Amino acid sequence: MPPIPLLLSAGEASGDMYAARLAKALQERLDVRIFGMGGPQMRSAGVEIIADYSEVAVVGITEILKHLPFLLRAMERLVSEAEKRQPPFAILTDFPGFHLRLARKLKPKGIRNVYYICPQFWAWRPWRVNLVRRRFVKALCIFPFEEEFFRDAGVPTEFIGHPLVGAVNAIKDRQHFCEEYGLDAGRKIVTILPGSRAAELADHLPVLQEACARIHGRVPAQFVVAAAHSRDVAQLQVQWPAGVKPRVIEGGTYNALAAADAAIVSSGTATVEAALLNTPMVVIYRVSPVTATLAKPLVRTPFFGMVNLIVEKQAVPELVQDDFTPERVAAETLRLLQDPNAREAQRKSLAEVRKRLGPPGAVDRAADAIVALLGKSAGNAS
Repeated sequence: MPPIPLLLSAGEASGDMYAARLAKALQERLDVRIFGMGGPQMRSAGVEIIADYSEVAVVGITEILKHLPFLLRAMERLVSEAEKRQPPFAILTDFPGFHLRLARKLKPKGIRNVYYICPQFWAWRPWRVNLVRRRFVKALCIFPFEEEFFRDAGVPTEFIGHPLVGAVNAIKDRQHFCEEYGLDAGRKIVTILPGSRAAELADHLPVLQEACARIHGRVPAQFVVAAAHSRDVAQLQVQWPAGVKPRVIEGGTYNALAAADAAIVSSGTATVEAALLNTPMVVIYRVSPVTATLAKPLVRTPFFGMVNLIVEKQAVPELVQDDFTPERVAAETLRLLQDPNAREAQRKSLAEVRKRLGPPGAVDRAADAIVALLGKSAGNAS
């Protein structure tokens, strides 16, 4: 009997990571041949990459318009391959602007859609949950409060927990991390995660560079910048102010976060990783002014950062758009560096975040849910 074809798709770095882990879990359970859209981690996991997510990984309304030809080409390739291979299921990872449209095209072709890592529709344009109900046979959600939201909308839903729980660990302590990168373990360390997309780096780096100069003027801190991709390393090494010479690292983000006294983190999955490592942080983000203006009426939550959304309070400072200035970034980071009470208070909130993320084993639970769906599919076919 030939392997079961499955379409698996992710549109950004975090989705690539989650989908790669799911691919491995499915391969351990079934004889499957997985193809789809992704990046280096999915490719390493044995997924046949039909479209590379680097072509479509954009955020923001105006940014998407610029990349529309790439998005359309990737969509066409995925639909064409799905028509040829006829997978029983397409497993789509977050990235709703693209995946909701892909699901619409796949459903009439007899391919059933599963949402793995549900989009945050409870925070952003919540009426889109109706599209999930119409186009997906199941939603696998990673936050406990999402289960009620999707089920209330009529979506068959299963809470699997967060895939990062149990997977985020530092393999080097602070002393060994500092020895590897020539840092002084006795001095303050600030770890910076500036983002994984080109637009994020363009918008964030100038502000972060000036903020670091201000921090260094008050505290002789050491700075570590974690690169999301090898292609970003050269860009991250240049244009830093005099006296600020960050260590730019690739592949050691968890060690860098665990060793830090404070972190400055671009909003997204990285904030959850920092929370799991118990690292006090300042969350930052900026999109184009046009995107910000168009998006503001569509947001339905009082917070932007994932950590704050999870605990439904401002557990960590979030500096977004006009609040994201060198002065504010420096002030909030210095507060964490200089005030032990501020660090301890934030760590108590981060403990609450970790509690709400669920137990380890989310990827295995997702794989088991998909295997069960395949079993039902086979049963119906017979």
